[in-house]
Amino acid sequence: MLDPRRSRLVPDVDFEKDGKQTGFIRLFHSVHSSAYGFIPIPVVVIRNGAGPTALFVSGNHGDEYEGQIALCNLARTLDPAQITGRVILLPMANFPAGMAGRRTSPIDDGNLNRSFPGDPDGTVTQQIAYFIESTLLPMADLVCDLHSGGSSLMYVPCALMKRPANPKRFDKMKAMLEAFASPLAYITVGGSGTGEDHTLSGGAERLGIPALGTELGGSGTLTPAGLKIAERGLRNLLVHAGILPPSERIAGEAPTRFVNVSGPDHFVYASETGVFEPLVELGDTVQAGQPAARIFTPETPWAPPAVVSFQHAGLVMCKRVPGRTVRGDCLFHLGSD
Repeated sequence: MLDPRRSRLVPDVDFEKDGKQTGFIRLFHSVHSSAYGFIPIPVVVIRNGAGPTALFVSGNHGDEYEGQIALCNLARTLDPAQITGRVILLPMANFPAGMAGRRTSPIDDGNLNRSFPGDPDGTVTQQIAYFIESTLLPMADLVCDLHSGGSSLMYVPCALMKRPANPKRFDKMKAMLEAFASPLAYITVGGSGTGEDHTLSGGAERLGIPALGTELGGSGTLTPAGLKIAERGLRNLLVHAGILPPSERIAGEAPTRFVNVSGPDHFVYASETGVFEPLVELGDTVQAGQPAARIFTPETPWAPPAVVSFQHAGLVMCKRVPGRTVRGDCLFHLGSD
């Protein structure tokens, strides 16, 4: 149950007003250089009468860019006259992290996507999480939280969802994944140790709201392929929800391939600290027991490299980007059909 205390954040848009509004969610933050200042989290509300509400979020991690650009483009091009209902865009959810181009906030080192349900009286990042879960999520009929691999990982572009326990909710969310029309989609059953309950999608699940995520690329950059998938998928979700008319649907190049990420054995972690040599590439199909990487220690060049192997067969969906690694870094994760 959500904390009954009210959020301290103040939006300067009216979520019930028709038309297109742009503005900021003000997070008041008193610091040496600005005693009465606020952190301006940008928000766009596009509304045309009664109807369903879509909440689209990016910049949850500040170094993930496909979603931020996709929502900027949607904010500029979506006309209220085109829609029925409401679209809420939060392109830079963790504004301090986005401005720094970092996964976590430079103010409190907070990872927004591990901070839900948040705390109205907590750190900056906890206050943002609380506002999203207590104020924005309850307005929504569907949610899409746009991610990529950030600075440390690169993904085959894909959409994703966490498998809910309720079969009817699963069917509804899988239909949303199919509508998104990404070439690849994965379904996680949780238990990977990545803190799913403290994510934005975990917050949506607590409130019974269907939510999708994405991993659209990474490497701290933006790819045209990932951006295209994001923009097509968002418009298709609006069609699927009945907010945009069916004529706005954009077909995918091929049917979506669905894979599972069902536990820790789908992940490969660095066993040692050193320089990581990948032995496979994104998109490869691998077998259980196959060597995944060698980790060298150039400071002791005569030492043999450590070899880490895949524990499960599957598709290589994600690969670490920086060559230097420390014990415990994620090097790969797999999806299995």
